[in-house]
Amino acid sequence: MTWVTSAQGSGYGVEHLPYGVFRVGDGAPRIGVRIGDLVFDLAGAEAADLVLAGGALALPTLNTFLALGRPQWMAVRQRITELLTESAHRAAVEPLLVPLDEVQMELPFEVADYVDFYSSEQHASNVGQIFRPGQPPLLPNWKHLPIGYHGRAGTVVVSGTPVVRPQGQRPGPDGPVYGPSARLDIEAEVGFVVGVPSPLGSRVAAADFADHVFGVVLVNDWSARDIQAWEYQPLGPFLGKSFATSVAAWVTPLDALRHAFVPAPDQDPPVAGYLRDEPHLGLDLRLTVNWNGEPVSEPPFAGMYWTPAQQLAHLTVNGASLRTGDLYASGTVSGPRRDQVGSFLELTWGGAEPITVAGAERTFLADGDTVTITATAPGPDGGTITLGEVTGLVLPAR
Repeated sequence: MTWVTSAQGSGYGVEHLPYGVFRVGDGAPRIGVRIGDLVFDLAGAEAADLVLAGGALALPTLNTFLALGRPQWMAVRQRITELLTESAHRAAVEPLLVPLDEVQMELPFEVADYVDFYSSEQHASNVGQIFRPGQPPLLPNWKHLPIGYHGRAGTVVVSGTPVVRPQGQRPGPDGPVYGPSARLDIEAEVGFVVGVPSPLGSRVAAADFADHVFGVVLVNDWSARDIQAWEYQPLGPFLGKSFATSVAAWVTPLDALRHAFVPAPDQDPPVAGYLRDEPHLGLDLRLTVNWNGEPVSEPPFAGMYWTPAQQLAHLTVNGASLRTGDLYASGTVSGPRRDQVGSFLELTWGGAEPITVAGAERTFLADGDTVTITATAPGPDGGTITLGEVTGLVLPAR
């Protein structure tokens, strides 16, 4: 048990220890871990020889630390746990604890590449019915491979960054029109942060998932549905997605989620050999989508058809290399019920069935709206881990 009193029952105890990058005032960015309502300054800890990571913790992003690999991740995690639980270290550590309300959080890692998958059968079926009425909701390839697209790394932003309403072409009654998106939406997703790279021309097996992926972040892949509907055939998402993707400021290490792995849904038909992951495991993450502070949906990540390990294997099966700082996201997390969907497209069935938020009927996002996605996961001894939230405010088009 930690001697940090604010950590008790917070979801941010020593069983969690998510990594982030923070600054105080005009100071330089620094790497830290969250413990309760405090940030443990790891740059200061390494400078004081309390933690050894070859100088990787003294840098302004996590990338160098991520590249060190799983043995070093585990060693540093064990050492941080010792520092925060053994009273002999308290005097040395307490000066390095910074109140969370005194820091500004930064993007925790430099994003190398961004890939977004489409791995919820419920979401894919719903979108198919909305976008392609009268046709089979799932396309013939969907249950044979994890569908995905290559996104734009340069527009991945940290939680709290305002999102400017995008402009572009969208369908009109007499053909395409140009202007601000009128159907701005969210996608509640879970992202995976790659630490250890792989050589070009090689493949990463599903079984090697934990040797390459450092941790997990919540993701909001903002989506302009009207721009998307006009552009997505035949090549898929482009400008309707690339204007902003928000990620949480805190990266939860995979080692903190060892109690959250659960059997994933059965897959029928059987998948190709390179996609067979044994054991076939997903994560029991329970998301909540809050629209202007009101919870409107609770998507369950455990029901995702394609697992994170399968996504990684598919991402590299053609020989595409992994790079430190790669981010790949699950795609929208949706369950079988309307109150479990991860997008407002589904929640309001394409805008045809408004819901009431704060006493008003709503379909898509208005300027001034705020969306916050939170999540919890099972921890040890029946406890709960709280993932770092991802939130964003919608600003008018420019």
